[in-house]
Amino acid sequence: MSTKKATRQAFGEALAKLGETRTDVVVLDADLSVSTKSELFAKKFPDRFFEMGIQEANMLGTAAGLALAGKVPFCCSFACFVTGRYDQIRVSVAYSGANVKIVGTHAGVAIGDDGYSQQGLEDVALMRAIPTMAVVQPADDLETAAAVEYLASHVGPAFLRLTRQNVERVHPEGYRFQFGKVDTLREGTDAVIFASGGPVAPALHAAEALAEDGFSVRVVNVHTIKPLDVEGVVAAAKASGGKVITVEDHTVIGGLGGAIAECLGEHFPSKLKRIGVQDVFGESGAPDAVVAKHGLDEAGITRQVREFLKGA
Repeated sequence: MSTKKATRQAFGEALAKLGETRTDVVVLDADLSVSTKSELFAKKFPDRFFEMGIQEANMLGTAAGLALAGKVPFCCSFACFVTGRYDQIRVSVAYSGANVKIVGTHAGVAIGDDGYSQQGLEDVALMRAIPTMAVVQPADDLETAAAVEYLASHVGPAFLRLTRQNVERVHPEGYRFQFGKVDTLREGTDAVIFASGGPVAPALHAAEALAEDGFSVRVVNVHTIKPLDVEGVVAAAKASGGKVITVEDHTVIGGLGGAIAECLGEHFPSKLKRIGVQDVFGESGAPDAVVAKHGLDEAGITRQVREFLKGA
């Protein structure tokens, strides 16, 4: 795992490449194209890029209209800003059945210095609750590129959640993205970590550290949080003795941890530890320090999983 790239950067590159073959793809941004990296598409295809200004609600309504006219709009902003326009997403996009791809960058506390007002910490919970809305959060640059290509052909609204910070590559070249399926990155029998997005690489490192303590920990990347791969989640939990940990850079309420809890509660009740933002607001600080405070770095994940397994 040596290559590092922010998934927002991989998104911008993939979108610009996609525009070469998909002339129905259009892109909208709310004055953040330099940060969301939609500027890469804008430079190549200015006639298919729409700078909407700081008007996320209008942007979403326009995107819905373009979708209903046959276009495939990618609608971009920071995750907290774009999902903050919940009513427009719920009614104009989802209820109308508009084929809009909502892209939220700068997700989670890992953006650090920008502080709570910029940190998307409840966005997955909001989007999961909307009927027909798919929720995808890739773990590295390769998975992001594959997800963008997939979502361009996916019929229906979708939310793509991306990082500001660089993340380690966890997949080999040639990786094949399978929408709606979990992705096992490491086998193990004592417990399973379900992780998504930026924390996937630290979770893998934590599993390696725990192996030195004699613990065999499986790591499963959940890139598609909705629809959740119920069969894959249950199989991984059964293969790991019913000891389950979730790791996410998001509130533990309603996000990945909530989705896994709902799934296992119905299909295979398990002992569960949810690692993430524990029902508090985010705060400003150096990214590494804020991530560590919430226990989302390798050391924090290792410590919490070790304590969980010793107490199990």
